[in-house]
Amino acid sequence: MRNLTLLTDLYQLTMMNGYAETDMADREAVFDLFFRPAPHLDFAVVAGIEQAIDYINNLHFDDSDVAYLRSLNLFGEKFFERIKNFKFTGDIYAMREGEMVFPMEPILTVKAPLFEAQLIETTLLNLINHQTLIATKAMRMANETTGAIAEFGLRRAQGPDAGLYGARAAMIGGCANTSNVLAGKTFDIKISGTHAHSWVMSFPTELEAFETYAKLNPDACLLLVDTYNTLKSGVPNAIKVFDKLKKAGHKPLGIRLDSGDLAYLSKRAREMLDEAGHTEAKIFASGDIDEHIIASLNAQGAKIDVWGIGTKLITSAPHPALGGVYKLAEIQNANGDWEPRMKISNTPEKMTNPGFKTIYRIYDKDGKAAADLIALKSEKIDVTKPLTIFHPIETWKKTTFEVGDYSVRELHECIFKRGEQVYKVPTLKEAIAYGAKSKGEFYEEYKRLTNPHVYKIDLSDGLYDLKKEMIGKNL
Repeated sequence: MRNLTLLTDLYQLTMMNGYAETDMADREAVFDLFFRPAPHLDFAVVAGIEQAIDYINNLHFDDSDVAYLRSLNLFGEKFFERIKNFKFTGDIYAMREGEMVFPMEPILTVKAPLFEAQLIETTLLNLINHQTLIATKAMRMANETTGAIAEFGLRRAQGPDAGLYGARAAMIGGCANTSNVLAGKTFDIKISGTHAHSWVMSFPTELEAFETYAKLNPDACLLLVDTYNTLKSGVPNAIKVFDKLKKAGHKPLGIRLDSGDLAYLSKRAREMLDEAGHTEAKIFASGDIDEHIIASLNAQGAKIDVWGIGTKLITSAPHPALGGVYKLAEIQNANGDWEPRMKISNTPEKMTNPGFKTIYRIYDKDGKAAADLIALKSEKIDVTKPLTIFHPIETWKKTTFEVGDYSVRELHECIFKRGEQVYKVPTLKEAIAYGAKSKGEFYEEYKRLTNPHVYKIDLSDGLYDLKKEMIGKNL
């Protein structure tokens, strides 16, 4: 991975300079990376952790970086002395890629000297916000169909990196393959693709275009049938080609629809293919599709086996950003004692949770996720005793889990300890499998598009009391 040390906002560096000048640089601090509640973002799928690890491992200021920063005339010699042999020396805890996460839950927590923890804010947000956003969009789409989803948004991505890492994230979220060849090579993921309308239009006739393509790709023949007239020429011509392929001992893949009324066309095309004896031929569909269109087409009985999704997946339309933030939660004072920190705001969703924290996922007796508990790191759950949790605002709303009827799992894993990586990064295939497992832990009511059931995200007794105390002190 290339050196991304200067991929940061200027104010991170000016704050670091200030910490160095005021002898605060070595004070340990705890920061949480999480996303705030937002419409249609009831949950997210964690992605980008592997790239965050690579970034931390490659942190350093090279000679050209130092020369550039000196040219700005903004920083003192204490700052330059500290970045001369810079290395991250702190601890990082994070959720696994593919984990289901909810608003206000720390996806990642950093405990490090203030000088170091401040530097990495922007890039961690950049890496995790984007991939988590795309993985979440992919999961929402995949959850609406039993068919496969192919990602092919590269041409509409916001630049090469967004296309490359967006394809990676889409796989974690539930896509089966991508059209992005570089992503296939880089991440060892399955790539797929057929031909465009230009292929058909380059030949004298549609039939000739299909026949030539089939000759070149006899065992991977997928034909785009909507260039001229889908039902009068496209599908009939595809059937003629498929008949020849079958006689020659080959198995056609199917057809692709890219425009028109996909519900009607897919149902009629399915009838035509079946009547011609091509029941195994699949129907692929593309054309500005998102999870709501998938749900609608399925409700209309559309006969679509594979969904090709580009723009609305790779850009997460209409939600262009995750809204992830990185907030100070605890810091050492001049005496070395730890003091919790909390942002107080008249906007409730902008208030933060103080202290060094972790997250516990609570499972019911059927092994399904029932609630998450954000707790102080020092708090442990004793499963040999009943566990009562309560709504952090409407505190009269309580749920009690009886002994033997619940289990818990801590979601944070230690990634770095004293600057050294202690976590074995899963392969992308393992992350994809873990994402499917994590999604399967939740009842469908929590994942539906319309009016999803509210998943319980509560605060532990210790965290609730600490937050209440800090709010009281600032009123």
